[in-house]
Amino acid sequence: MNAPHVEEFLTLQEIVAAAKRNLSPGPWSYLIGGAETETTVKRNRHALDSIAFRPRVLRDVSKIDSSARFLGTATRLPVFLAPIGGLESLVEGGAATAARAAAQFGVPQMLSSVCQPGLEETARAASTIRSFQLYVRGDDAWVDDFVKRAKDHGFTSFCLTVDVAAYSRRERDLVGRFVKPWRARAVEGAPFQAGLSWDQVKRFKDKHDLPLIIKGIATVEDALLAVEHGVEVVYVSNHGGRQLDHGLGSAAVLPQIVSAVGKKAEVWVDGGFMRGTDVVKAIALGAKAVGLGRLTGLGVAAGGAPGLVRTLELLEEEVRICLGLLGVTSLAGLDASCVTPAPAVNAPDTFSAFPLMGA
Repeated sequence: MNAPHVEEFLTLQEIVAAAKRNLSPGPWSYLIGGAETETTVKRNRHALDSIAFRPRVLRDVSKIDSSARFLGTATRLPVFLAPIGGLESLVEGGAATAARAAAQFGVPQMLSSVCQPGLEETARAASTIRSFQLYVRGDDAWVDDFVKRAKDHGFTSFCLTVDVAAYSRRERDLVGRFVKPWRARAVEGAPFQAGLSWDQVKRFKDKHDLPLIIKGIATVEDALLAVEHGVEVVYVSNHGGRQLDHGLGSAAVLPQIVSAVGKKAEVWVDGGFMRGTDVVKAIALGAKAVGLGRLTGLGVAAGGAPGLVRTLELLEEEVRICLGLLGVTSLAGLDASCVTPAPAVNAPDTFSAFPLMGA
């Protein structure tokens, strides 16, 4: 796919429109859909849209720094490419294509264990900050093998996804008869994921020295258990609304989890984050990093690796503008005083962050 000119994509809305044009109905529905009634998908957006800013003025914002740190390593924005299964259905090269974009722009990639071309080939595609996310489909020795392979190929942290004890009914896929190529592989060994417990978390911490991320935390109770088990990152996520229907939006539960965890672990978040203002809201509420799931898929679908780089450039511009208009010059200047609850204006859905899509 040819590299897009800057003028081709002047807004994130144009990225979304291009992705929709380029994808066939099955992959498009997979990318935008959620579980059953898609209530959790909508609540992710509603939670973000129910937060307003409190800007301060007459401050010198002539120099703005939007960089961050990812488990101690410098990164260009406080975001990372969240793990997505089946990126290969959205763009040739799948996760390797996304890795090249992450490296070129300067943000981390968290690789899903059900995304092709797999751990080794994705690691060889580009040198970037790497985290590996695992769906457990085997016994302890099977998990240990993935940990060794991840370490051998430069992955500096390891993530267990814990909100998939049962696979949800994603009705857009079912109605469209879209059979995800990776779904058959995911079914194999599913009882191991269903049997995952805090015992395996303890075992990981006792045996391995990689920082451990627990993805799929949605309550204070589980966040505290994660901290008790020595987890380095509590990853607040509802799987983008793809798993439990009628859950709360990630941004709605984020503040209470941040408060409960304190400085005992980092808190990351994903779920409906599409704009620079969304990222700023998360950091103001105490998150250290924001996972970009659907936005990653949209970027590569719009224009391959260059399309994703352009998506990140536009996101960065939005973040920097937002910081300046809030009266802060870096992420360190953000805190809860920068935001306040407010009624949502738009009816929430996957793309309510892009109102021109319906124009």
